[in-house]
Amino acid sequence: MLQIICLDRIDSTQTYLKEQLQNKKFHAPIAVSAELQTNGIGSRDNSWKSQKGNLFLSFALPLENLPDDLKIESASIYFAFLLKEALASFSSKVWIKWPNDFYLDDKKVGGMITNIVDKNLVCGVGLNIADAPDGFTKLDVEIDKKVLIKNYFKNIEKKVLWKQVFSKYKLEFYRNQNFFTHSNGVKVSLGDAELYDDGSLNINGERIYSLR
Repeated sequence: MLQIICLDRIDSTQTYLKEQLQNKKFHAPIAVSAELQTNGIGSRDNSWKSQKGNLFLSFALPLENLPDDLKIESASIYFAFLLKEALASFSSKVWIKWPNDFYLDDKKVGGMITNIVDKNLVCGVGLNIADAPDGFTKLDVEIDKKVLIKNYFKNIEKKVLWKQVFSKYKLEFYRNQNFFTHSNGVKVSLGDAELYDDGSLNINGERIYSLR
């Protein structure tokens, strides 16, 4: 089990962890969680609104420790799906909107972003466990954050192959058909998207990868 640093309050677990890695003060594998995050980072560099008691977690893994068949372009889907499976073990109905947003029915409950820092993959997760801002929703089950994090990291440490994760993810991809994503700043429909084995999409003849 990797080391987890627990903080009461931080601007962003993602920013903090990246800075500590860049300054050589932290070394992967390592994780940072916080009770409150004041300046969280969401997809496309949007802010992620924080509510006390929700999950604010970032972790770093050496690239050399990732599954052999996992491409960096697929990392968001891979690690989001492992968290989705941890949630499912508590009977949550959360699903993943391509490539890394957590949804309940048609409302967002959380998300994940990934970055490369030196030779490490850094993943940041925000999940509405206790409360949700307007337009979002919170988790459909009551859960202890520490137990969830423990189960999630157990899933990660198994180093399940990408092809095994993808075989399950693609069965649920149909849920995306009424939603949109963004490509080069343009909103595009996922209705006719074709999912490739590396997690990328073909939308109107254009190959789109997750850049988060």
